[in-house]
Amino acid sequence: MKVGETHYRTVWMEDSSVFFIEQNLLPFEFRIQRSETFMQSCHAITSMQVRGAGAIGALAGFAMAQAFLESAVTQALGTRNQEPGTRNQAPGTIHRSRVTIESTRPTARNLFYAVEKVFAAGMISADTAVAEALAIADKDAEDCRKIGEYGNSLIKDGFRIETHCNAGWLAFVDYGTALSPVYHAYAEGKHVFVYADETRPRSQGARLTAWELGQQGIPHTIIPDNAGAWLMSQGKIDIMITGADRIAANGDTANKIGTFEKALAAKALGIPFYIAAPLSTVDINCSSGKDITIEERSQDEVLYAEGPDDEGIIRKIRLASPGSGALNPAFDVTPAELITGIITERGIIRARREEIFKIAG
Repeated sequence: MKVGETHYRTVWMEDSSVFFIEQNLLPFEFRIQRSETFMQSCHAITSMQVRGAGAIGALAGFAMAQAFLESAVTQALGTRNQEPGTRNQAPGTIHRSRVTIESTRPTARNLFYAVEKVFAAGMISADTAVAEALAIADKDAEDCRKIGEYGNSLIKDGFRIETHCNAGWLAFVDYGTALSPVYHAYAEGKHVFVYADETRPRSQGARLTAWELGQQGIPHTIIPDNAGAWLMSQGKIDIMITGADRIAANGDTANKIGTFEKALAAKALGIPFYIAAPLSTVDINCSSGKDITIEERSQDEVLYAEGPDDEGIIRKIRLASPGSGALNPAFDVTPAELITGIITERGIIRARREEIFKIAG
C-alpha cells in the first residue's frame, strides 16, 4: 500500500538485514527501522514494533533466516579455527534460535508456520532459508490481495463496516485481511464507510486502522470499543469483518481481545460477522479454541498510555487509579457458531471442521 506517493511493504529483507515500519510510532511518526541480527528481529516482535499475524509471520521467517546466516558465519569461522577431532556446535545453536523466535508471541499461528518452513529450508543451506523466507512474505501479500477480491463480493455500495483491532496492510506484508475487501471495494468505486473500534489497551484501531484508512482516503470514524453493539442495534452497521491470529480446526478463532464480545452482539442483532485470514493462520493440529494459548501482556498497557503533547514530545501518563493492578489478556476466542464465514485466499468458507479440512487440511 502507499504512504503518500510511495509504495511500502510492512516488512522486507535485503541481504542479511530486515527492514520494517516501526508501528509503535504510528500515527504520529512514520519511520523505517533496520534489524541486523535475528535477536534484534525477535525484539521487534516482542515489543510490537511489528505486529499483526502476517507481519509477525514474515518477520519471524526473516529472523529464522538471519539465524541461519549468523550460524553459517560462526560455523565457517569455527571450522577454520577448531582443533582436529572437535565438533562444531552450530546445529545446537540454530535449534536454540528457533526456540527463541517461537517464544516471542505464543498465539499467532503465522509465526510458527513461517519458522517451521524456514527452519526446514535452512537444513539445506542458509541461502535456501533466505529464499523460503522471501517466498513466505511474497505469498502473504498475494494471499491478502486474493482475500480482498473474495471479500469485496460481500460489500455492497453504501455499506457501513465495523472492524476491530488492525488487520490492514500494517498487520500483514501488504493489503491486509479485514481491510483488504474494503480497499478493493473502494477502488472499485463503491461508497463505503468504516467504523474502527479503538481497540484498547494498545489502541491499534484508533492509531493504525484509522491512519491506514486516512492514507487511502477512505471515509471512517473511530468508535469506543463498547459502542459497537449500540450502533448495530441502531441499524448503522451492515457487516463486521475482523482478522485472526489463529484458527482452530473446528473454526474457533483467536483474535484481539474484544472480538468475542463483538461476535456475540452481531449474532444477537443479525449482523453478518466475518473473519478474514489466509490459510496459513489455520492450525489443523489445534482441535478447538480451548487448545489455543492466550498471551498475557504487561499490565502497563492497560494502566498507562503514550502520545505526543502539544510540543510533539512523546509522554507516558497513568490512566488508572494509583495502586491498582490490571489484567491484560491480548486475545480472546470467538466460537465457530458465532462466525458467519471465513474469507480466505481460496474463497469464503463456513467456520466448520469439514470445510476447513477440505480447504486447508
